[in-house]
Amino acid sequence: QVQLVESGGGLVQAGGSLRLSCAASGIIFSISTMGWYRQAPGKQRELVATATGDGSTNNVDSVKGRFTISRDNAKKTVYLQMNSLKPEDTAVYYCSARNARVFWGQGTQVTVSS
Repeated sequence: QVQLVESGGGLVQAGGSLRLSCAASGIIFSISTMGWYRQAPGKQRELVATATGDGSTNNVDSVKGRFTISRDNAKKTVYLQMNSLKPEDTAVYYCSARNARVFWGQGTQVTVSS
C-alpha cells in the first residue's frame, strides 16, 4: 500500500519560511519522480516543483529563487524548503509520487499572512 505523508505546514507571516516534508512508503522511491503541488481555494491544483530519481529538479517560475525541492532516497523523503513566502503562496500543498502511476498525499495547509 502506497502512503505519502506530508508534514510541516502551518501559519507564517509574509517573508517567513517553512519546510515541508513528505515521507513515502510502499513505492520504489529511488526511481519515482517526486513532486509538490498546491491548490488554493477556488483554484485548480498546480505544479510547484519536481525532483526525479536521478536528482534533477524543476521549479515553476512563480517560486523560482524562493522554493527548493530536495530528496533523500535513503529516507524515502522529499522536502520543499519555502523561503520569502507571500500571501499568494497560501494553499494546501500536496506531495505526489509518479512511476507507472501517480500517487498523492493527503495535503498540508500553508497559510501566509500579510
